[in-house]
Amino acid sequence: MARKLPATDVVIVGLGWTGALMAEELTAAGLNVVAIERGPWRDTSTDYPTTIDQDELRFGIRLDLFLRPAQETFTFRNNLNQSALPIRQFGSFLPGNGVGGAGVHWNGQTWRFAATDYKLRSYLTERYGAKFLPEDMTIEDWGVTYDELEPFFDRFEYISGVSGKAGNIKGEKDPAGNIFEDPRQRDYPLPPLDPSYAMTLFDAAAKGLGYHPFPRPGANASRAYTNPLGVTMGPCTYCGFCERFGCGNYSKGTPQTAVLPVLMRRANFEARTLCEVLHINKDAAGERATGVTYVDAHGEEFEQPADIVLVCAYGLHNVRLLLLSGIGEPYDPATGQGTVGRNYAYQSSSGARLFFEDKRFNPFIGSGVLGQSMDDFNGDNFDHAAHGFVGGAGISCASTHGRPIASSGTRAPGAGRWGMSWKSQVASTYQNTTGISGQGSVYSYRDCYLDLDPIYKDRFGRPLMRMTFDWHDNERKMTNFIAERCTEIAKAMNPKTVQTNRLSEHYSVVPYQSTHNTGGATMGDNPKTSVVNKYLQSWDLHNVFVVGASAFQHNAGYNPTGTVGALALWAADAIKNRYLKNPGPLVQA
Repeated sequence: MARKLPATDVVIVGLGWTGALMAEELTAAGLNVVAIERGPWRDTSTDYPTTIDQDELRFGIRLDLFLRPAQETFTFRNNLNQSALPIRQFGSFLPGNGVGGAGVHWNGQTWRFAATDYKLRSYLTERYGAKFLPEDMTIEDWGVTYDELEPFFDRFEYISGVSGKAGNIKGEKDPAGNIFEDPRQRDYPLPPLDPSYAMTLFDAAAKGLGYHPFPRPGANASRAYTNPLGVTMGPCTYCGFCERFGCGNYSKGTPQTAVLPVLMRRANFEARTLCEVLHINKDAAGERATGVTYVDAHGEEFEQPADIVLVCAYGLHNVRLLLLSGIGEPYDPATGQGTVGRNYAYQSSSGARLFFEDKRFNPFIGSGVLGQSMDDFNGDNFDHAAHGFVGGAGISCASTHGRPIASSGTRAPGAGRWGMSWKSQVASTYQNTTGISGQGSVYSYRDCYLDLDPIYKDRFGRPLMRMTFDWHDNERKMTNFIAERCTEIAKAMNPKTVQTNRLSEHYSVVPYQSTHNTGGATMGDNPKTSVVNKYLQSWDLHNVFVVGASAFQHNAGYNPTGTVGALALWAADAIKNRYLKNPGPLVQA
């Protein structure tokens, strides 16, 4: 039987970006907050000190910072006719493990979803007609608008120390930035990072074709910076060890470098690590959450009572915890009824690889966000009527790293896969190759969803979560179109050889693609098609808020973290200024 602990005002499940941001906001408002984190404590000065070299084998290949399947894994299938099998080694996506979560190992790309994304179904239907959308596409409006979220995007960018150049300040366009972005109230807190050689070639080629490239924004500090919480960050040294690594320079915006130094000093905050939440508890009537039950590293169970429960784990974990706790109606693809697990989506990709004879790119000089991007074919920035698909992608030429093990997988056309031929091509291509990538949207479909697996269980005897997902024709058409645009720009850069990369026939969980899993606990204004309302408050239990990319009704052609951060701050504001004054549903069903 679980040991009951003294009650607290707020209990938070997970201490990554969303958990840290919400804990900071709510403790500053005077609430007592307990955060429960499954993984270990992680701190910049002790875990990633500048006094040791980064270890690519440990962090980049053996994935030291990431969730182990023995802790939690998922089963996967492409469609309902297949039998789902457990993922025994994470590959396609890499959930974080420990304090900071995926916010420790991310590259730092920080984008705002477009204003049209939050009203996607109504917008696309109005522009192209309902029949233009595939019959099985289940995208929905989010219930919130860009204008409502804009101040919270701004706050997250300033907390995390984003470097970039605005292209639209209060409606005034600046071609040095992204002219396709929606209006923002002010520029980024820091100027862009210094461009690489590959970026300058891409910039000239894209502009020569009439496109509108701009420096990619992200939370890699281009200068020394002190954020609004009083935390100081150091300038990026372009070491090339961002993604999959912690940043010892205090240069990458993470919970450790931007929030936790302030939060951990507060007497009304407590973090409990190596503790896994088993389920959310409900009162006898099933109308209100009473707290959570968790197990510590010694296997002892505890009940933590709380007035408010914030579900702030990685998006996939959020959905599973709701299913295990019996909160919301599980989605059934056969009937289309239910909401929990509905509208799972991912991220698509395509692009081109360029091989030169007379260029040296020095790829070891890089950072997680260092790149030149263009949004000419992202979202609905171009007319889709003649193309037969919706959605789009951001196109980038990036200089993120030249790590030896990862770089050795780049193969020139016709090169051998092993032996002297392989060694020769690795030596010759390391300096003279670069890439152009299209990171694309994935819209939601009736047969792409999350549920509890009927066969496989975890170490506590709970069902694993089952993922059912595959690419659809709309995304295949879109990524082929983007691949052609990438190849067009690549040829304008005058390489010796261009290798076009297209979307695989079927989605696979084996090769890494992106840790951009979305949906399953979606937000909206209709309880029949969403799990939480516009404030990320559960339709079923008014004192439960579910925060993260699980709230997305679809995925856009952008990295999700900027939107995740804005939504977390938006929800925290709603709790402070609306919910606490009159606890109950903030939106009437």
